[in-house]
Amino acid sequence: MENKVENNSCPFTTTIALIGGRWKSIILFLLSDHTRCFGEIAARMPSISRKVLSEQLKELEADGLIHREKFKEIPPRVEYSLTDLGQSLRPILKDLAIWGQKMVLDTVK
Repeated sequence: MENKVENNSCPFTTTIALIGGRWKSIILFLLSDHTRCFGEIAARMPSISRKVLSEQLKELEADGLIHREKFKEIPPRVEYSLTDLGQSLRPILKDLAIWGQKMVLDTVK
């Protein structure tokens, strides 16, 4: 996370560097209310390839926004959850979802 923060003097640019892109905010939103395994995240995001999902999860983990826990089971199980830093985004993600819902409802009218 330090490189993204250090390389940007603008707070908004730093935020977008951490959560921007096509998939990261969706992944964070999915994790905002539950710990989820890889397969569950993939099932809720059918448009993303498993390779890209894996890459995005690794970046979010490296940036300190999500926690990855691997269980020593057969078959192997991995769960993802928000870190405290990731949890701090919950109100923002909720507000974005509410805003998006209003936009959808306005286009239906």
